[in-house]
Amino acid sequence: MTTTTTTPADPASSWPDDLSAFCFEVPHSAESLLFESAKGIRLSDAAGRSYLDALSGVFVTCFGYDCEPIVGAVTRQLRTLPFNPPLHGTNRAALELARALVDLAPPGITAAKLVNGGSEAVEAAMRLARLHHRARGNPGKVKILSYYHGYHGATFGSLSLTGRPDVTRFGPGLPGVVHVWPPDCLESFWDVPPEKSGALAASMIERTIEAEGPDSVAAIVMEPVIHLRGMAIAPADYLARVREVCDRHGVLLVFDEIVTGFGRTGAPFAAQTFGVTPDILCVGKGISGGYAPLAAVLMAGHIADALGESGGPVSFAPSHTYAANPLAAAAGLAAVTLFREGGYQERITELAAYTEPRLRALAESHGATLRAVGLLYGVKLTGAAAEGAERLGERVASACLRRGLIIRGQDDWVVLAPAFVTTTAEIDEILGILGEALEEVRGAGR
Repeated sequence: MTTTTTTPADPASSWPDDLSAFCFEVPHSAESLLFESAKGIRLSDAAGRSYLDALSGVFVTCFGYDCEPIVGAVTRQLRTLPFNPPLHGTNRAALELARALVDLAPPGITAAKLVNGGSEAVEAAMRLARLHHRARGNPGKVKILSYYHGYHGATFGSLSLTGRPDVTRFGPGLPGVVHVWPPDCLESFWDVPPEKSGALAASMIERTIEAEGPDSVAAIVMEPVIHLRGMAIAPADYLARVREVCDRHGVLLVFDEIVTGFGRTGAPFAAQTFGVTPDILCVGKGISGGYAPLAAVLMAGHIADALGESGGPVSFAPSHTYAANPLAAAAGLAAVTLFREGGYQERITELAAYTEPRLRALAESHGATLRAVGLLYGVKLTGAAAEGAERLGERVASACLRRGLIIRGQDDWVVLAPAFVTTTAEIDEILGILGEALEEVRGAGR
């Protein structure tokens, strides 16, 4: 299948001559793009080239780049109340969004704290966990467990939870963080069979809590689907086992659902997909559809109780100037309302049913394997090129980008997360380009 993208101009010619004032989020390179506009799931850059976005930006733009209900809601809010004095009150959109989030969440979740991004949500969850135990007379429960090879954000606390060697250049992380191995790592590093990895990983978590001392451990923070392990999906019953371990030792269970929330796994949250309710959910990315910086911390009633007075409204300070900002809240409320009332759960199910078998067949035809849940896909590329080939994921993603397709690739995997508004014709186009890229990389490794 050929692409419908235009022939690009020289990318370098589209950039300003002086880039010294701007600090890029990732290193500037020949593949860095200067985006100018977008519509549907396609973006255009300053060099005149079109890109098909199969990653929803970065798991964010679930409704595409020109969703009129969200654009309209933000525009109306901008004209009415763009900001409110946060030390003196809040705004109606924030109040309504909090209620909508609680209604969307699993039973038992009773309160929502609005923040600006996923990293802030994780930081708030760490603070909440310690505060919860302190309020119940256990101030020594301060340690936080998290995965090796997980990812939880870019602020110092969230980076401390991120158990990856590529973040150690900032020096030692926060004290009191203890890393544990997830099931996928047991399978990859020690050849533990998938049918046994969940039970063993849950047992190792319990042994870690016992070794650290249950009276010192506040919480465990985990991704139900681990993004930077190529979308490693929790084995059956694993999360339920971890829930039991946490309950036995008085440890809070925190799900980092920044990637998996708001329909990405099929249900509103992965907690519902896997049938396990944590004490705290950190949510973001798709919460606003990409139309404003926004995230939230959703908490169970027994967590919110520590923040309220005699059952009254909860409060959690110190906070952030732009938390519960009216513009962001308006975008979030419109996006959540659209998800709930626009038939998107059915649409996700239908699009996933179309995409998964075709992507699985494509992956297997190139010696790769597929991990899939809802509209979240990880393609493990081991075997897709010669043994010992490095940076397979980056090479495949780069080959896709040259063909006008945006995905993410790293190590031995690539991931895709199509927007909910993607058509089947666009899925076919995405898979055609991915197939060409896999063939290129596979051929280079022969």
